[in-house]
Amino acid sequence: MDSRFRAFLVGMLLLQCLHFSPVMAADPDPLVDFSPDAHNFTLRNIFMNGDVSHGPGGTRAALDTKIFPATTSQGITYVQFKMVPCGINLPHTHPRAAELLTLVSGGPLQVGFVDTNGVAHIDILYPGDVTVFPRGMLHFEQNVGKTIAFYISALDSQNPGTLTSAGALFQLPTVALATTLNQTGAAVTAINSTLYTYGPSLQMSSVSGCVPGRY
Repeated sequence: MDSRFRAFLVGMLLLQCLHFSPVMAADPDPLVDFSPDAHNFTLRNIFMNGDVSHGPGGTRAALDTKIFPATTSQGITYVQFKMVPCGINLPHTHPRAAELLTLVSGGPLQVGFVDTNGVAHIDILYPGDVTVFPRGMLHFEQNVGKTIAFYISALDSQNPGTLTSAGALFQLPTVALATTLNQTGAAVTAINSTLYTYGPSLQMSSVSGCVPGRY
């Protein structure tokens, strides 16, 4: 076989491999059935034994591999919420996971995300409804009803990451942020002083104009 033709074939094969190789953006496949640290495959009462945070907007109870080692290397995590009327899970992203959310009871729940074209996809969930937030998309949930919204989120990574939009944005230098928002530095500093504490807690604002049951 001609050496130039052989080189051509090798090049084509390499291009084919590159074209069809999957992008390894998700968690790697497990090499064993389950973690050797997993001695129990049931976690009782996540609101007592999970990673629980309480905020003015309600209660959030999550899992991680330290609390529930059976989830190690399974490519999943799980969160339950009890959100009071007008409570909100502030706009945020999960850089490493898509999210599937189910409203179990209460609400209704307003949810939505913004895609990379800048288009907002907003909906109202009622008990039994399911929605998806694609990986990395900015999204939120707010209880627009009159009763506590109990809902569940499942994410396809054991470490999805959470980046709260306002908290992250205001980490930028004042001049850069002021330019982005078309505001003065003084105005940006004033806004920054009113932000919620950076963290996973559910919030609620008395100045947002939210009225339970009106949406």
